[in-house]
Amino acid sequence: MENTNTKNNDMVIGIPRAMSFYHNYPFYYGFFTDLGIKIVLSDITTKQTMSKGASLVVTETCLPIKVFIGHVLNLIDKGIDKIFVPSIQSIAPKIYNCSKIRGLPDLVRNVVKKDFTIIEATLDKSEKNQGLYEFLAEAVAPFGITDMEKIKKASKAGWRTYNNFHIMSKSGMNYKKAMNYALQGKVFIESQTKEYPISIALISHGYNIFDERTSMKIFDKLEAMDVKVYSALQLSDEQMDDGIKALGQDKYWANEHEMTGAAGHYLKDNKIDGLITVTAFGCGPDSLMIERITRRAKRFNKPLLNLTIDEQTGEAGFITRLEAFVDMLFRKKRAKIINKIEINSESSYIPNTNYIETKQ
Repeated sequence: MENTNTKNNDMVIGIPRAMSFYHNYPFYYGFFTDLGIKIVLSDITTKQTMSKGASLVVTETCLPIKVFIGHVLNLIDKGIDKIFVPSIQSIAPKIYNCSKIRGLPDLVRNVVKKDFTIIEATLDKSEKNQGLYEFLAEAVAPFGITDMEKIKKASKAGWRTYNNFHIMSKSGMNYKKAMNYALQGKVFIESQTKEYPISIALISHGYNIFDERTSMKIFDKLEAMDVKVYSALQLSDEQMDDGIKALGQDKYWANEHEMTGAAGHYLKDNKIDGLITVTAFGCGPDSLMIERITRRAKRFNKPLLNLTIDEQTGEAGFITRLEAFVDMLFRKKRAKIINKIEINSESSYIPNTNYIETKQ
């Protein structure tokens, strides 16, 4: 394991590879790096990460929180003193996160009985004076950085990296590759030449599907089955807003874009053959959103597979359900193509007959 105990540990921040990391890390990277703060990430999620995190919380706690706790422990094992545990309360007026995300610093403080500093910056856009700049100022105050002009300049560096990541993601580049290019300060647009017979929209939170251990590499598995996979990363905020409206909903949860919004958009999209939702067992907000998505999928007559994950989820059963769903989509698409050919061939023999009959 990497030894990060250095004399300059005062200017080092540990970021758990969990929760908001999967959407916000490009911004965090650009911001902290611009201020001369070295970032140390926890190691990728393993079964041990999950087990260690799960051992410190009650059984009913959702998987993403268990994974986050495991990553905090990993950073402590690396010798990191300052660990970034943000409290993201509200991302817009009256648009809230779930209670576990809002109270994440308190949860970590109460279950991890080890000596380290929690950097618990709070973002709450439903309250006055708790916006982005206040959040960033709190994040760097433990490093003795208080100059707001410096902080605002660093935020621009953060947004550059963040925007580069999303430009590449929206172009269809996979998550890992887009992240690597963005962190190098590069923008590269791939030409999408391969054609896939089946297209599926994967509806979930980033921390459930881009963590390869919790998702059991679902993107790789689907691609190996000759499936093109889409997610919320390919969509704009406006498209996801329209998706929420398409399901007859109003936005309430902070992460509703990537669930209800993405689902609503892809249910209307004719190039999408089916949807797969991936949710963590015990997630209250997700259970409400999935119920709405499932009801609407029936109205749009689009196949839907709901997958639930926790630390006990077995890979064999997971793969079996994916294979069965994909096979069903293949059969449905083949039948549709054959039916279309038959209809076209019949109409080519009797075009005038139909016309005469409708005129009589």
